[in-house]
Amino acid sequence: MSEHTTKVDLSPKEEIRGLVERSRAAQKEIENYTQEQVDELIRAMVWSVARPGVAEEIAQFTLDETQLGNYEGKFLKIQRKTRATLMDIIDDKSVGILEEDPERAIVKIAKPMGVIGALAPSTNPEATPVIKAIHAVKGRNSIIVAPHPRAKLTNKKICDLMRNALETYGAPADLVIGIETPTLELTNELMNQCDRVLATGGGAMVNAAYSSGTPALGVGVGNAVITVDETADLEDASNKIKLSKTLDLAASCSADNSVILVNKIYDEMISKFQEKGGYLVSEEEKEKLKNTLWDEEGHLNTAIVAQPADKIAEMADVSIPEGTEFYIVPETGWGPDHPFSGEKLSVVMALYKADNIDHAIELTNNIQSYQGQGHSCGIYSNSDENIMKLANITKTSRVMVNQPQSASNSGNLWNGMRQTFSLGCGSWGGNGTNNNISWRDLINETWVSKPLTETKELSSDEELFGDVMDKIK
Repeated sequence: MSEHTTKVDLSPKEEIRGLVERSRAAQKEIENYTQEQVDELIRAMVWSVARPGVAEEIAQFTLDETQLGNYEGKFLKIQRKTRATLMDIIDDKSVGILEEDPERAIVKIAKPMGVIGALAPSTNPEATPVIKAIHAVKGRNSIIVAPHPRAKLTNKKICDLMRNALETYGAPADLVIGIETPTLELTNELMNQCDRVLATGGGAMVNAAYSSGTPALGVGVGNAVITVDETADLEDASNKIKLSKTLDLAASCSADNSVILVNKIYDEMISKFQEKGGYLVSEEEKEKLKNTLWDEEGHLNTAIVAQPADKIAEMADVSIPEGTEFYIVPETGWGPDHPFSGEKLSVVMALYKADNIDHAIELTNNIQSYQGQGHSCGIYSNSDENIMKLANITKTSRVMVNQPQSASNSGNLWNGMRQTFSLGCGSWGGNGTNNNISWRDLINETWVSKPLTETKELSSDEELFGDVMDKIK
C-alpha cells in the first residue's frame, strides 16, 4: 500500500484488517503482563473517564450527541457504574493459575483470547465501551469498539481518553481502538475478523454476531416483567419501580416494561404510582400512545426512545398533568396484538392485574414468550415461597428481588451480580450463556490434568444401576 493511500481508498475489509493488525500487535505486547500490570491498566482506564470534571463532561457530551436519556442517567453510568465494575473485578485473579482442584488433579490456567470485537448501542454509549474494555484488558486482550453511528463522537472521546491513559502507563494505546466512522459494513467485517465478538444492542445486531462465524457472546431482548404481591412493602416497591422506569428515561433494556399487581394491593399501588409522577392513561389515550409508539407494521418509533414524558405527550397529542414522569397503561393481553406487552424503551409501563402469585407467574411467562424470554424479571415480596415459585417456573436468567430492575440486574453495590452491561439470556433468548458477561467470558482456559493419586474403580452394576436392573430385562 502506497504512502499516499488514504482511508477513502480502503474497502471495509481492508480498513478492518488494518485495525485488527494494530490491535493484535498491541495485544501481543501485554499477553505476558503480570496481574499487577493488568490491574494498573484498568484502574487507569476507568479513572481517565470517571474522574471529577471529565465524567460530567462526558455525560453532557453523550446527551448532546445522542439526544437519548437524561444527564443524571448518563452521569451515573459513567461516574458510578464504571467505578462499581472496576471494584467488582479488581481483586479477581485473571493471570496465571485461576483454579486448582486437588480432588480431580486439575489446574486451570488463564490465557488471552486476542482481539475482542465489541458492539456498543446508542442507548448506553457512555459506559459500555469502558466496561467492555476493562473486561477485555483484564483478560490481557485488546478491543475494537464499533459504536452506533448516533454515538460515534461519544465513543471516540471515551476511547481516546482510555488510549491516553494506557500510554501514560507504558502500554500500547491500540489496546483500545474505536471505529471512528461506523457503518454496517465495517461492523460486519469486525465481527468476521476479530477473535471474539461481544455484542450489546438490538436483536438484528446480536443475530448478525452469532452468524458471523466468529465465537460470539450476545444478549437477548429485554422486556422485564415485575410482580408486586400482597406481602410487599408497597412504598418501597413503588419508589423502586418508578426509579427503574425513569432511570436515563428508560434507555436500558432492563427498565420495567410491565408491572403485575395482585388484586389485594392493585388500587393502593396505582395511587402510590400516581403520587410519584405516574399517569394512568384512559382507553382513548392508550390508543393515541399506541399509534405514536409503533407504526402500522409494529415497529417501535425510534423518536420516542428514551424521551421525557412531556415530549411523548406532545407527539401523541395527550394532555398530562405537570410533574408526570411515566405512563401507566392498563393491559390484559400479550403478543403482537397487544404491543404494550413488549419492550418499549420509553417511560411507558404496561400494568396488569393478577388474582394471585400463580396468576402473576402465568402472565409473566405469557408476556415474555412474546418478548424478553430469558432476560430477567423481578418481584417485590417478603414471601420466600412466592419468590422461589416465580424463579422456578419462569424462563429467566435473573430474578431481582426487592430491587429496581434496571439499576440492579447488571450488577450494583447492593447485590452480588457481576457488574456489566452485557446480560446473557441463555437458550431462552437465543444466547450462548446466562451470565452477566465479564472478563471470565473473554479468556481461554487451559486445563492441566494429572493422574489421580489413586485410580478410581468402576462401581459394580448393583451400585450403579440399582432397581433398574430388575425393571429392564
